[in-house]
Amino acid sequence: MPTIYLSPSTQQYNLFVTGGSEEYWMNLIADAMEPYLRQYGIKFYRNTPEMTAGSSIRDSNAKDVDFHIALHSNASGENQAGKNRGIIVFNYPGSRNGERMANILVDNFKKIYPLPDLVKAVPSISIGEVSRTNAPSVLIEVGFHDNVEDAEW
Repeated sequence: MPTIYLSPSTQQYNLFVTGGSEEYWMNLIADAMEPYLRQYGIKFYRNTPEMTAGSSIRDSNAKDVDFHIALHSNASGENQAGKNRGIIVFNYPGSRNGERMANILVDNFKKIYPLPDLVKAVPSISIGEVSRTNAPSVLIEVGFHDNVEDAEW
């Protein structure tokens, strides 16, 4: 049976323009994922709001999972606040399974996101949850929390 690590954001200080925080909304997404994971026999572990990105990485590595999924929302730079939209799925370059999962997620998000041309996979070596996990991983920026349309979506 496959095992994954769900790592919703622990960043309660990143506020959504519509209310709530990145931590709050990403935990709701993880909550909604759990019944589907159980239904398909996928075992999972999950971080807690009290953890940090670093402790989530260490916990994931200690549990020897098959895949690590980090859930986040994005924000524009100060001069662009509220103007950007889209979904970015980060993966570690050279990780075949990380890239494969990123592409699967992009294909599926394009089916449900209102602006499918703004959904993309991007390799990254600078994001800890894709570069420091033992398991293949992705970090999904599920829209921009400073954009009203993305926040409502």
